[in-house]
Amino acid sequence: MLLPRVLTAVTLLALLFAVLYSGSAVLFLAVISMFLAGAAWEGARLFRARHPVPVAIAWTVLFIILALLPDLRAPILVFALCVAIWALRFVPALALGLPTTDSVGNRVLQALYSITVLGAFLAVVALFRISPVYLVSVMALVWVADIGAYFAGKGLGRRKLAPSISPGKSWEGVVGGWLSVLLVGALTTAYAPLQQTFAPLVQSRLGWTGFIIVLTLMVAASVVGDLFESMLKRRVEVKDSSALLPGHGGILDRIDALIPALPLAMLVSIWL
Repeated sequence: MLLPRVLTAVTLLALLFAVLYSGSAVLFLAVISMFLAGAAWEGARLFRARHPVPVAIAWTVLFIILALLPDLRAPILVFALCVAIWALRFVPALALGLPTTDSVGNRVLQALYSITVLGAFLAVVALFRISPVYLVSVMALVWVADIGAYFAGKGLGRRKLAPSISPGKSWEGVVGGWLSVLLVGALTTAYAPLQQTFAPLVQSRLGWTGFIIVLTLMVAASVVGDLFESMLKRRVEVKDSSALLPGHGGILDRIDALIPALPLAMLVSIWL
């Protein structure tokens, strides 16, 4: 199981950097659209949609149309809507639970979740247009939070974060991930070639207090995204969102923490 997982991870990273630095906007959009289609298909299945393939096609077409807009600051309302959906609907759902899959509430929830997935992929395109390094600097913060949380949770985890949703996660892990992000973010502010990336720009414009607040919100968003997807999977009694990525499960399993964090990062970037 470890070998397929490592090979898939290496392949995905190689694909990511090859596409980012290919210089081809067409290739970039094609690959991103492919992943969006896979994520939309997985999401439809988690919500027990009757026709997940047409649903995925519809969201992918909409994504391509919006991604071709000359200025992606124009759909700023999409990014703001995504942040609002997470804050006002999905965060409370972690405590209140989800509707049954055969209810109208589930269809509404599916539409809202699809909007947030769409917004996350639009944020990828918008952040990429700032620069490939800028996009990676945002995504890296989420990856650092995940890695820091994993090791801190393994070594120090005692207090369960949400045992009914994800028994393996602990408060110690969350704190470890948060401190890791603050540390890595602070280190990038001292490295001259990275001064035009996300964390250094936040610090230079908002000071250290703003730096801590923004990066804390980014970590919190990543944790909520992870927990919410775990909740969706637990409701339909599946371990992974799909088997599209050998050893890793599905696309949503790999980007769940990024889905709420990327639109938030884009809003902050527009503000800056």
